[in-house]
Amino acid sequence: MSCQILYYDVVDTPVGELTILANDKGVLRVDYGSFDEHLSFYQNWTRKYMMKSSFKQMPDHHIIHQAATELREYFYQEREAFSVPLICYGTPFQKRVWRSLLQHIPIGETRSYKDIAIALQAEKSVRAVGGAVNSNPFMILVPCHRVIGNNGKLVGYAGGLERKQKLIQHESKHQLIKSNM
Repeated sequence: MSCQILYYDVVDTPVGELTILANDKGVLRVDYGSFDEHLSFYQNWTRKYMMKSSFKQMPDHHIIHQAATELREYFYQEREAFSVPLICYGTPFQKRVWRSLLQHIPIGETRSYKDIAIALQAEKSVRAVGGAVNSNPFMILVPCHRVIGNNGKLVGYAGGLERKQKLIQHESKHQLIKSNM
């Protein structure tokens, strides 16, 4: 059995360090924190989905470079959507939820978990939607930070509510700049 090499780098952002994990075809994960903080998790995660893999820090790998560049552009308010390819590992339902986040929540807007469930024609699956949003492997790239409680309050975010608030504020400023052009 061959060993798949996975590439990573850690980028600094206004909301903290992000570790980008990728292969030659696309981004596999984007997580808050350093690679070392996630190493044990990554080893278990890759064992589950890829059998055997090793990790190599490579900021100039084309996928890592593209993801880092797009994240920088996002934080400089030069980008509204990401085009870096994403390689999704998850259940079919999780993938549907993540795709819905990309398709139905534009920058500067929010939706409730219930809104997402309705968009998926799964109105009674609000809790399952919450679980899928919580399992999002692509912090910021797939905008789970734009999902709020039905009452309009900020709830549950793997990166913490303070980061969620900062991202929502950042995106609302982005919309103001765009509307003034």
